[in-house]
Amino acid sequence: MKDVCSGAVFCRMIASGAAAIANHAPEINELNVFPVPDGDTGTNMSLTMNAGLKELSAGFEHAGQAAVAAASGLLRGARGNSGVILSLLFRGFAKMVESLEYIGGAEFAGAMSEGVETAYRAVMKPSEGTVLTVSRVSAKAAVEYSKKDSDLGRVMSAMLDSAKAALEETVHQNPVLEKAGVIDAGAKGFCVILEGMLSAFRGKPVLPTGAKSGETRTAADFSDFSRDDMLFGYCTEFIVKRPHNDRKDPSRLRAFLENCGDSLVFVEDEALIKVHVHTDNPGRVLAQALIHGELTAIKVENMREQHTEMVEKKTGAVPKPAERKPYGFVCVCAGEGLKEIFRDLGADRMVEGGQTMNPSTQEILDCVNQVNAETVFILPNNKNIIMAAEQCAPLTDKAIIVLPTKSVAQGVTAMLMFDPEQDVEANRGCMTGALNGVTTIQITAAARDSQFDGKDIAEGDYIVMSNGALRFNDPLRQTALEEAAKAALEKNPSYITLYYGEGADGAEAEGVADMLTKMLPSAVVQVFNGGQPVYPYIISAE
Repeated sequence: MKDVCSGAVFCRMIASGAAAIANHAPEINELNVFPVPDGDTGTNMSLTMNAGLKELSAGFEHAGQAAVAAASGLLRGARGNSGVILSLLFRGFAKMVESLEYIGGAEFAGAMSEGVETAYRAVMKPSEGTVLTVSRVSAKAAVEYSKKDSDLGRVMSAMLDSAKAALEETVHQNPVLEKAGVIDAGAKGFCVILEGMLSAFRGKPVLPTGAKSGETRTAADFSDFSRDDMLFGYCTEFIVKRPHNDRKDPSRLRAFLENCGDSLVFVEDEALIKVHVHTDNPGRVLAQALIHGELTAIKVENMREQHTEMVEKKTGAVPKPAERKPYGFVCVCAGEGLKEIFRDLGADRMVEGGQTMNPSTQEILDCVNQVNAETVFILPNNKNIIMAAEQCAPLTDKAIIVLPTKSVAQGVTAMLMFDPEQDVEANRGCMTGALNGVTTIQITAAARDSQFDGKDIAEGDYIVMSNGALRFNDPLRQTALEEAAKAALEKNPSYITLYYGEGADGAEAEGVADMLTKMLPSAVVQVFNGGQPVYPYIISAE
């Protein structure tokens, strides 16, 4: 039945789509129009697809069941807005084909349309010229084509042709893309995945047919030591398939991994790099590894959970459940200083992440499940993490409140506004309402040459952003700091907090604080070592 798809074929299609997006991740990342080093759309979509692929390792003969399993993995592994939207497309798709042993062209087209509707329903303010647009236009084309020809391969081909045409139009549909003269990164990723799936259906998968499917288990025997003895929680293993004539120095990846965890095993030759490492941030590890090639045989295991399960099984002990407290907090941030600040404000768990390293839904969910509370507030502290956090709600028995914090500055303010004597809705309103009173100024360095919002930006220029919008760029650091100070004082704030991180030091930070005090003597100015990456300075003004 070459005109329909079985479960086994669907698994190969997902594997091929995952390989395709992994191969193209670096170039998709480069489509990011903003020159800050956060162009990780390709990486996010690749890791999301790999999470779906992992759920298919056991194999399926029933196409609908395979689609449901893949959708479940995609949802839990979704990273960033692009990954979440991708997971929603597959969730709606799976809902329509769940009962089907085989998927034909008409069923595929109808399921893709349902996926598009599912994604649109989840996005509060859909923008044109994005992956949503391209998926909608191409799904509609697939439905129209399937009315005259139900062959799955030809339906997918018609959909891909429409998607590619729609992709080229994205540059004209989004003002930011048009100024930069580039197509949308997420939409490009969608086309790459669809093309990889079609290639597999036609018998030419992107992954070699002889790809290794087995894995060697190297995890420790957790019953031999205490859970508290584990410095790092996730046993992370994968293989990097190095591109032909690869000139990247693998020692750079080794050095990065040595700083991310312990128990590192690193074996490399001209074709492959085999990695085993214990880390607290497997997402960051995999993202860095993708720079060096395509990832296969990925395995991430929570060693602390395994330890608890094994000890309880061995001893027969049944741990006494602790009484749940009314409220708990999960905050996303990077930098030891920022983590300590959130802990001091009452945060129960921290998710490592932020700019350039968006955590997955599963990583956020793991922290939510570790908080013994009836209601858990999640503070994403980054606009590209809010959607991934929102996907946690149907995956836990706890009540989830996702506060729309777009920066750590907003997150700190929200935590300060929490009142344990108030009910959930009163706190949600008070914490959310306080966000509009926070001006967040961020300073970083341009990752590459770019033209944005009418400004020519050179690689290495210092960039000043105000509430996420580009305000100023200059090659001189001091000039950028002075402009950042002006931006922070525009609304005559009463309180100013300066968080300095990588690329800054205490002496310089105190100098910036003195400059702020001289410019606005009435304001209270505080300085903290946040330790955050990417941004040497984050300034909160309120």
